[in-house]
Amino acid sequence: MEWDELFASRAMRMKASEIRELLKLLERPDIISFAGGIPDAALFPKQAVADAYSDVLTGPQSSAALQYSISEGYVPLRDWIVRDMAKIGIVCTADNVLITSGSQQALDYLGKLLLSPRDTALVTWPTYLGALGAFNAYEPNYDRLTPLSNRPAEAYNEQAEQAGGAVKFAYCVPEFNNPTGETMPRAEREWLLDLAESLDIAIIEDAAYQALRYEGEAVPPILALDLARHGGDIESTRTLYCGSFSKTLAPGLRVGWIVGAQTVIRKLVLAKQAADLHSSTINQMVITKVAETVFEEQVSKVRATYSHRRTRLLDALGQYMPPGVQWTKPQGGMFVWVTLPEGMDGAALLKRSLETAKVAFVPGKAFHADGSGANTMRLSFSCASDAMIEEGIAKLGQLIADELAA
Repeated sequence: MEWDELFASRAMRMKASEIRELLKLLERPDIISFAGGIPDAALFPKQAVADAYSDVLTGPQSSAALQYSISEGYVPLRDWIVRDMAKIGIVCTADNVLITSGSQQALDYLGKLLLSPRDTALVTWPTYLGALGAFNAYEPNYDRLTPLSNRPAEAYNEQAEQAGGAVKFAYCVPEFNNPTGETMPRAEREWLLDLAESLDIAIIEDAAYQALRYEGEAVPPILALDLARHGGDIESTRTLYCGSFSKTLAPGLRVGWIVGAQTVIRKLVLAKQAADLHSSTINQMVITKVAETVFEEQVSKVRATYSHRRTRLLDALGQYMPPGVQWTKPQGGMFVWVTLPEGMDGAALLKRSLETAKVAFVPGKAFHADGSGANTMRLSFSCASDAMIEEGIAKLGQLIADELAA
């Protein structure tokens, strides 16, 4: 049977994630990996999660935990999120919150809701690979979002019209960007809000790393700035905030959320009903208990560990990288973005590195919607010990120096 002839046109836009494929390398003991942007499993609050499951399954909510539930999400969890959002300047109600199966599902739902074929999504160069994967299924075009640029709003509209659609949203990771680790300054956030207002489009704020700041002064989330412009009325805002417990508590529970105007949330609830009815009831109950008991303690532990590893990685880069190599200096998150000299190819370097140095990283080309950025790569420090960092960056620096000298 010729299955390819039956696939919808959107299937042609679905591609394997380079990162998911590289995660397989973590199983090889001979590889020093800076590839997977995943949390360190040793830091998971395993006992708190085990206690929460026990409490849920032996308490009065045991039947409800194993039953179907409402699509919007477990009410106590949404109430906890409302309180937590208020701490960062986002005032909302539970009706403004939808629970999703991780923030990745949130991106998929927003792509489904906002994109028609040939519409345009504005994204940074580079941008989160998982977002491109989520949006690609809805057959969009991409246009480059360059903060503080002098490009007039009309130019975005004109290019979108020439491509056969309209500009629908701007997507960004403002806190400790995946893949660059950089933080969007307040001036750029205000500029983005101005642009979105001029184009009358939505902003998707991917805040998966919001809690992972290690130094520097916090910048208000884009939704908080949007709220300030509208007198605190979330129903008048255009920003959709995507949060997650994956980087703070544990990714395996698959619990994320979207905060936004009720007009949008109600439509997203319909998408949720059609896709999977609701996120796992028991996992929502468990994450609520864990968040209520150990969230602040857990976040403090994660911050301290990752902050140390980030510093060690930056020190090692400064010691071992040859002249001509540049890198970002993130204030939080999990990533450092490395720019190689012009003409070097990150994918080719990875192939040689795996064969000789036994060091893995993610080539940067995959994070660019147009396939550019061949001379870049992403390094993740979240799961790297001091010894791994010292040995791995020394080997990688020597490999790059050898390539430059060849």
